[in-house]
Amino acid sequence: MKKQLHLGILLYGCGHHQAAWMMPDSSIEQIGDVAYYQSLAQLSEKGLFDAVFFADNQSFPAQRDSEMPAFWLDPIVNLTAISQVTERVGLVSTISSTFSNPFTAARQLLSLDHVTNGRVGWNLVTSMTDWEANNHGMDGLPPHAERYKKADEFAHVMNALFDSWETDDFVPNRKDGTIIRSERIEPFHHEGEHFRVKGPSTTPRSPQGRPVAMQAGASAPGVALAAKYAEAVYSVSWNLKQAKAFRARLDEAIRASDRPNRTLKVLPGLVTYVAKTREEAWAKKRELDETLPVADALAQLEFFIQQDCSNWALDEKVPELPPVEEFTGPIGRYETVLEIIKDTDPTVRELLGYLSAGGGHLTLIGTPEEIVDEMERWLKEGVADGFNLMPPVLPNSLEDFVELIVPELQRRGIFRTAYEGHTFREHLGLDPIS
Repeated sequence: MKKQLHLGILLYGCGHHQAAWMMPDSSIEQIGDVAYYQSLAQLSEKGLFDAVFFADNQSFPAQRDSEMPAFWLDPIVNLTAISQVTERVGLVSTISSTFSNPFTAARQLLSLDHVTNGRVGWNLVTSMTDWEANNHGMDGLPPHAERYKKADEFAHVMNALFDSWETDDFVPNRKDGTIIRSERIEPFHHEGEHFRVKGPSTTPRSPQGRPVAMQAGASAPGVALAAKYAEAVYSVSWNLKQAKAFRARLDEAIRASDRPNRTLKVLPGLVTYVAKTREEAWAKKRELDETLPVADALAQLEFFIQQDCSNWALDEKVPELPPVEEFTGPIGRYETVLEIIKDTDPTVRELLGYLSAGGGHLTLIGTPEEIVDEMERWLKEGVADGFNLMPPVLPNSLEDFVELIVPELQRRGIFRTAYEGHTFREHLGLDPIS
């Protein structure tokens, strides 16, 4: 049997392209309606996706009239609603260790995992903006190294809470007057630098052992954290070269960890424009790029590179940027910007076009055969176990993917034709948690 490719989808607003909301048939009016996200998840399940995923941002600066309130709904609440109208697709929520209480976060994830009989995963992040920190009683984000030190402790405590006690310890017996095996449900008394948690959890162990642990950090501490705790990684790779470099860094971090023989699933982001002809596919991208609000695109670029771009001439080459070693912001996206510039030598306007949908992830434009050729290449090269789809327009681009690309993946025997298991862990082919 051929190696099977995994598919997730990052649901965001009315699509990842910054001009998506301006299209005549956009779903902008629905982004506060849970029924909209339920319908996207049902479409993803129709396409046999492994999981739907929500990122998160715990602030809303609203500095521009075109600011997208894409995180209108809390991801755990949204996924709970989605769970009621789906049966198999996995459900992944972002959790920030910088702001979250591990007891509450573990309880919420375990609760949803029981509600869905084992379909839950969680993506551990340390958050990125001072705006978010200001909403949690902080003057700004702690330094990068400090955030990741706290994240390490957070993940450790989360696992202790996930493993607190088994459902088998719930043994209601009216005759004997017993409900639980109390001697098997003990506090674990964690006392660390950032958290004090007595334990155990109020909710027993997950139906799938533990909720699947995901991670998305590209910095050295982020990769080390993934190697220590994660089972799957979301990554940013503009091209195969960058994907190989990330995989090598991850493998090296795993070898240096206390479990050097383990493997992690790597799921790079993927933006697709697909149609029955290449010309139609490029026309879809061109329509969006021509509608791109330049001010918003520049604001995104400024965040990625942490400097003012407002005076840059749009039709001249991108000014020289500092090397990655001198950069102190979100390093993964910055590396991608540098890679795009190196590969394409773009004007500022062209760079904005490359970044307009997803911020520099692998972008494939063409027929189903052409797109699957490249997806299969990444799979065979061992740099991707699958992809995390970032549709430029929702639901249109997702519909195109399900109707055109999924059948081609199935025709080549590299993607399921039906769900074989129920849990998210089973979808990913991960070993059970003992």
